[in-house]
Amino acid sequence: MRWEDFRRSDNVEDDRDGGGGYGGGGGGFGLPMGGGGLGIGTVIVLGLIGWALGIDPSFLIGGAEVLTSGRDNARYEQPYRQETQRKTGAPTDQTGQFVAAVLGNTEDVWTKIFQDSGQTYRAPRLRLFTGTVEGGCGMAQSAMGPFYCPRDRRIYLDTSFFRDMQVRFKGCSGKACEFAEAYVIAHEVGHHVQNLLGILPKAQQAQQASGDRVAANRIQVRVELQADCLGGVWAYHSNQRWKSLEPGDVEAALQTASAIGDDRLQKQARGTVVPDSFTHGSSAQRQRWFSIGLKEGKISACNTFNAATL
Repeated sequence: MRWEDFRRSDNVEDDRDGGGGYGGGGGGFGLPMGGGGLGIGTVIVLGLIGWALGIDPSFLIGGAEVLTSGRDNARYEQPYRQETQRKTGAPTDQTGQFVAAVLGNTEDVWTKIFQDSGQTYRAPRLRLFTGTVEGGCGMAQSAMGPFYCPRDRRIYLDTSFFRDMQVRFKGCSGKACEFAEAYVIAHEVGHHVQNLLGILPKAQQAQQASGDRVAANRIQVRVELQADCLGGVWAYHSNQRWKSLEPGDVEAALQTASAIGDDRLQKQARGTVVPDSFTHGSSAQRQRWFSIGLKEGKISACNTFNAATL
């Protein structure tokens, strides 16, 4: 992937090693535990899926926890916290530069797309952290994987996830991992685009109104697959304008999408696959919707909610 000439975003907050004042540190990868009464089997699966791409699990599986606990998820009932001062702007290390470059490129792409439709794109912030950090959606942990918090409009990323993409998920190898890593960031930016377009709030309302965990999961799958597709839309426009893709890049992203499909993660976790418990989509679905976005380059092509076949 040719990213060296991308504009570096100033919307990066570097909180690695606890430099931002909320406390970082930590090292272990604990499972995300909540008070919603989810069974241990579900928690284990969600812990593995948490390593995959997606927004804060408490946002879109809130409907499931409502069914088991009879109350809304506490993480979203917390008052917004006053931010403390932290280092902002493009970091100087290689990984930080890469993240800032990819984020800057997504800003340039989505600003133009929104302008072309008569709208204004308001870029998210991206917080780099190590181990744990607290933000607008509560405590972020490495074990949750990268996620987007709609409350404070931030993407949370512990870059150790990139290493696990290669080692744990075997989603890519070598230099081709750069585009797969960019796909991770673009997926989370896709959730921000959904938030700006009003899709995320409607999805959560639909989940909570569904009254059924299976139905709530199906809504979440459509949200996640749409974010995959929007990541493909970004890649299409980035390549059209900057010729950023190199041989093997798309294959690496598709391999990563396959590696983090719900069916593959569930098979690894417990040896069986339960489609009704999918929260992100199968390997084939994730590959398909990223490919649709990459081919069409249009938001309208990513309407997973009206798609008869996912």
